[in-house]
Amino acid sequence: MNKKTRPAYLGMLLGVALIGLGVAYEKLWCDPRELLQAPEDPQALHRLSRDGLTVEFEARPLAGKVLREGDFANIRFKVSDQASGQPLSGMAPGAWIDPAQAAPQAGSRDQSCKARVALFLKSSIGARPLLDLNSYFLLVLNKDASLTVIDPTVSVGGVTSTLARIELPGQPMDWAATSDDKQVFVSIPERGKVAVIDTETFTRVADLDAGAYPLRVALQPNQHRLWVGNNSDDPAKSGVTVIDVPGRTTLKTFATGSGHHEIAFSGDSRYAFVSNRDSGTLSIIDIPEMRLLKSIPVGPHPLSVAYSALSEAVYVADGREGTVRVFDARSHQLRHIVKAEQGLGPMSFSQDGRYGIALNTLENQALVIDASTDRVIHRIPVAAEPYQLVFTQAYAYVRGLASPRVSMINLSSLGEGRQPIVQGFEAGPAAPRQAGDLPLAQGLSVSRDDNSVFVVNPVDNNTYFYAEGMNAPMSSYNNRGYQARAAIVVDRSLREVAPGVYGSTVKMPAAGTFDVAFLLNQPQIIHCFSTEVAAVSDAAGRRGGHAEFIGMDKPLAQHSTFTARVRIVGADGQPRAGLRDLHLRYFLAPSSMPRELPLEEVETGVYQVALTLNDPGAWYLHVQSPSLGRKFAEENYTSLRVLPASASSAEPSEIRSVR
Repeated sequence: MNKKTRPAYLGMLLGVALIGLGVAYEKLWCDPRELLQAPEDPQALHRLSRDGLTVEFEARPLAGKVLREGDFANIRFKVSDQASGQPLSGMAPGAWIDPAQAAPQAGSRDQSCKARVALFLKSSIGARPLLDLNSYFLLVLNKDASLTVIDPTVSVGGVTSTLARIELPGQPMDWAATSDDKQVFVSIPERGKVAVIDTETFTRVADLDAGAYPLRVALQPNQHRLWVGNNSDDPAKSGVTVIDVPGRTTLKTFATGSGHHEIAFSGDSRYAFVSNRDSGTLSIIDIPEMRLLKSIPVGPHPLSVAYSALSEAVYVADGREGTVRVFDARSHQLRHIVKAEQGLGPMSFSQDGRYGIALNTLENQALVIDASTDRVIHRIPVAAEPYQLVFTQAYAYVRGLASPRVSMINLSSLGEGRQPIVQGFEAGPAAPRQAGDLPLAQGLSVSRDDNSVFVVNPVDNNTYFYAEGMNAPMSSYNNRGYQARAAIVVDRSLREVAPGVYGSTVKMPAAGTFDVAFLLNQPQIIHCFSTEVAAVSDAAGRRGGHAEFIGMDKPLAQHSTFTARVRIVGADGQPRAGLRDLHLRYFLAPSSMPRELPLEEVETGVYQVALTLNDPGAWYLHVQSPSLGRKFAEENYTSLRVLPASASSAEPSEIRSVR
């Protein structure tokens, strides 16, 4: 694990390393016979009481009663006080899921668990878990029609680990991620589409109609609907398109006015506020009724709109007039007009809604508006031609278009009559404007721990990591082969979903018995729980055409050559012969660069191809064929476990059918 980018786990790494020194590497894998010897209490494998704490583990499928491979599962750890039973919040545990495998030499389960956790914390490529519940990834928006997935925790010889490339139907412009980081929506203006990215598999799963020339995208606070700004030259098509997020369907398009559109929402997701730059208006839409209520004049050139939860007001900044109009978010009445200078542009509020910062590109300033009084309290010099702004809990980060420098405004230093503290750092060697052709998507992204940021420099194609309190970025990640324009963090770590309950939703990539390693730093608790994942039933695909994967229940040794065999059966139950466009697409879970090979028919309806699987873990194998359709490719897959060279394999079975 990259210690520079994972400060929260420095203590864990140091503590567990001391334990791991005393455990031989050959004792890494626990003996599955220990796992199968069930204690008198059947819940003992799911509950641990130690050092005054009780930890309860649960892995529950989202659908059905049995956890099966390919299913999504809720992983939950409840941490409580052993004496009182009170839940304990703010504990920040770590967790990993890996197959339970036999050791060359017998060793205690506790020792092998501690050794395995020590290795996982080092983030070595040869000793990575099947699923890391502490991981995060960088999703990079490229200049071309693609996204890149980077694992910041792994670097080999200074080369960043690129996990996957996601092709898009056209050049991307803006994006928005759901609050759980499970989906990312990317606007594709030239195609009139919004691409939907599933971050569990890092694949594009849908292209949704999004109106004429979609640019800005925004998710309303309750995440139910995605709003897309349509910058069409036709006034009848210029406005916003609304997309239902769960159903992935287009609900309605509103013609709100001409020009570019920025979008904000009331905190209760009752109202959407849409600015119309060329029309000089702000449109207010009732979300439950899906009705355009009215459009209000807000100046000759409104460039941004922002909402403050503290004042429950909407702020519209006009660049030509140099004003910020303040509207009550419920009554929609004008409260106040803040007068400033020409050049106002992007505006946003701190997380608590107290301070709104409006950037003035012409004056190279950041105007600070106190939402409690709706007055300008500071004019702060920042990086040249400021154009992007993000907030952590402690700082506002301002990116300049004409400078590589990022300005940091200390939020605790703001206030009437106070002197703001401004710091900064260089994010690369050149100003972003030198790259040209920049999208709307932010080149600044807040990290998951809310005290650091990632900054994309589109000139040198690096994403820089900066942690608060440092003088300069601590590391950088190169987007080799592509031209980076923006980046966001996809967080897969455990989150506190209820008081004392820490969880994540994961997709189980393989069947078998798994150790779920749990780590708590204060007090230090390391323990491996256990869970079973069932194979998909042979009967799953019998309702229509399906694939039968032959001889794939037996795990393989690392670096072995394997011949993948699959029988294609039609809806009538008869083998499908003569398929000339059949391919096998395979990748290492949870995500890696997918590979694809043609399958050759070797007997009636049976097709095969030779594979070399060098990396241990669970591999997904998908059968796809244009003539059989996209649904066939999505439903016909299996998983194959590849064990480290020292691990033993399980017993084979003859035929496995997965739909």
